[in-house]
Amino acid sequence: MSKKPQYDPEEIRFPDQHIVERSLVPEMEKSYIEYAMSVIVGRALPDVRDGLKPVHRRILYAMYEDNLTSDRPFKKSATCVGDVLGRYHPHGDASVYDALVRLAQDFSMRYMLVDGHGNFGSVDGDPPAAYRYTEARLSKISNEMLRDIRKDTVDWDPNFDESRKEPRVLPSRFPNLLVNGSSGIAVGMATNIPPHNLREVIGACIHVLDDPDATLADLMTYIKGPDFPTRGLIMGRSGIRAAYATGRGRVVMRARHEFEGFGHDRTRIIITELPYQVNKRMLIKSMADQVEDKRLEGISDIRDETDRNGMRIVIELKRDANPQVVLNRLFAQTQLQTTFAINMLALVNNQSQPKILSLRHIIDEYLAFQEEIIVRRTRYDLKDAQARAHLLEGLLIAQDNIDEVIHIIRTSYDNAKENLMSRFGLDDVQAQAILDMRLKALQGLDREKLQAEYKELEEKIAYFLKVLSDDALVRSILKEELSAIAEKYGDDRKTEIQDVEDEIDIEDLIEEEECVFTLTENGYIKRTAVSEYAAQSKGGMGKKGITTRDEDTVVDVFTASTHDYLLFFTDTGKVYRKKGYQIPESGKTARGTNIVNILQVEQGERIQTMLHYREAGEGQLYLFMTTRNGTVKRLPVETLKNLRNNGIRALTLDEGDELINVQETDGSQRILIATHDGQAVCFDETDVRAMGRTAVGVRGIRLREGDYVVGAARAEAGKTVLSITERGYGKRTPVEEYRITSRGGLGIRNYMVTEKTGSIVGIKVVDGQEDLLLMTQAGILIRTAVDSIRIAGRATQGVIVMRFKEEGDHVISMALADRETEKETAPAEE
Repeated sequence: MSKKPQYDPEEIRFPDQHIVERSLVPEMEKSYIEYAMSVIVGRALPDVRDGLKPVHRRILYAMYEDNLTSDRPFKKSATCVGDVLGRYHPHGDASVYDALVRLAQDFSMRYMLVDGHGNFGSVDGDPPAAYRYTEARLSKISNEMLRDIRKDTVDWDPNFDESRKEPRVLPSRFPNLLVNGSSGIAVGMATNIPPHNLREVIGACIHVLDDPDATLADLMTYIKGPDFPTRGLIMGRSGIRAAYATGRGRVVMRARHEFEGFGHDRTRIIITELPYQVNKRMLIKSMADQVEDKRLEGISDIRDETDRNGMRIVIELKRDANPQVVLNRLFAQTQLQTTFAINMLALVNNQSQPKILSLRHIIDEYLAFQEEIIVRRTRYDLKDAQARAHLLEGLLIAQDNIDEVIHIIRTSYDNAKENLMSRFGLDDVQAQAILDMRLKALQGLDREKLQAEYKELEEKIAYFLKVLSDDALVRSILKEELSAIAEKYGDDRKTEIQDVEDEIDIEDLIEEEECVFTLTENGYIKRTAVSEYAAQSKGGMGKKGITTRDEDTVVDVFTASTHDYLLFFTDTGKVYRKKGYQIPESGKTARGTNIVNILQVEQGERIQTMLHYREAGEGQLYLFMTTRNGTVKRLPVETLKNLRNNGIRALTLDEGDELINVQETDGSQRILIATHDGQAVCFDETDVRAMGRTAVGVRGIRLREGDYVVGAARAEAGKTVLSITERGYGKRTPVEEYRITSRGGLGIRNYMVTEKTGSIVGIKVVDGQEDLLLMTQAGILIRTAVDSIRIAGRATQGVIVMRFKEEGDHVISMALADRETEKETAPAEE
């Protein structure tokens, strides 16, 4: 017999719950992206400021909370692991213990952050003992990681159950990201940063504080390269330079060896140092297996003679073996030579964004963080000193009137505080401090000691206020504190860097070729070989040049070499620099890479124009800038040398204005400026004096209402002005038809703008030997010979240069390329 239900299912109600219908694919995409960002930010990548992942940060802070500092006794590792799990890191105990063990391994960390007692593993790959057997405490240098953390120097977040607060980042008074390195695999990205020498890194930091325009070459006079705890050799410097310049590079590491004679005319190879992260036991096993399989010849015996005096792997050779040949085969076939693939990826902008960082960017981020630490610490000390000085003022008043104070306290019952406040003008805090003192202590107040302490506090307060108002003093304090850390904890390099004969630099490995560089409105940039765009006859339909989203359009396109410098000018007047080969290559129909993954642009900043150049030649060179509102400025190129990764100010703009064009000049050019409604002005560039980087500039052309500047160029004699309109019309007009006028006027007519032609998109000064590249809003690109476009007067409508496949499509940008030798005779299909 079945039992009767004790409740009616129809009576159960969940008024706060409801079913939400979702499409599976978008929901999975959204969920996976959230998961990926959680792994990236919350587990796998280090913060650029303290160089720690969350688990390492939580381990150090939990040990600090338990007073497990370097001057205290060791405590069981199990206690440390349990505290981290229970307070901050609700994951597996094995992951926490593995992370703690690595912090205590002298063959993994260049400067150990945990002092381990017991078996914490070995370079042979031996596992550490269980956490119930080992003990740990913070190392001495970890004191610098956590110094001043209680002085409101960092931000705090609630832990997983909101029962505690944990630091978002540690103060890290030394640059731990570079000093100890980091490695981790996230979702779709990975980081692999090698360790460095503390003394060298701090030397580079101090140099940047002294010289904000320091170049990579300057920094590398201090930081020679990675410095691994297992010593070893680094072969060559090209990989190091590439990594420091771009954030990516490959470093070849070798074991240190020596040849030793023994027996009758026999030789053995002695290995005393191994490349970083090489397992000694697995290395010996690999060599022995290859000898047994006849893949390594000339070796008679391999044995490990490592003891407390150091590493010693003995490789005995046969009598007839050539030692150098055997060694070369060992380097090629075993881990006696390995490659460390540097990928300096870390979280920036308060853990909100993973970025590939150059050496200079890491140092800049760290120094900015440390300056913030000093400012926040000073504010805390100032507040503390002011509070203590305020109390002393009350105590001094009480000491001067001690008898009356004692009398008031004795004769007052419930209103002693109010009586003290009204009689001596004290506030609540001062009166309460007097009441909290025992009578004996109150009677024993020594005015001289109080006065001396008060005077000392006044001096401290004055000093703190000076620090907060003087950035140079903040940098000076930072230099002193960094120097003290380097003096206390610094040591000599362990890894030797050997020169390699005929070393090839990274740029030598990149073939120089002409490429089309394309930038979209939403900030996507790509590099495509010019050869992918075959020339067509005038009036062709074009080929697909880029795939854009519906809301995105192409705004700039030009040709340059992979070895050229690209200058990126933003709408805010800042300039950034990259080599052409540093722009990722994409197919002609690909959208490209977002510029924020290449340049360290600020939030809301947009790349407005690009310029390319090789190297400054002889004589003075200038950059002639033109804004949308007709302002012009002439800037010496030399003022933009030593560009930092975070850019520098090239032009100060008026509100509502933006930079649209930059031309390189030699100081004796004539400048032509053209507007959207068909006006133009031509004047000598000497009419505009050379100015500094932050200057606003002067008026270049006066605009009628609704008009704006669309382009500017050097008006060179014997050439023609090529003008292109939105509806695909164009013409060439001899430069001589543009008479020289005064800067700042309305100018003369450049184009007969009608409804049929549409307004002007842009202008170029050409000699007829180029090809023209036109890009439409739909992403269609056409290439045609410039000399196929008719020469006509200024006040004409021109001829059709491009027809459109899609109704409503229109030209949005134009660029020039070198003449294509072979031309198609018929319009190409998409």
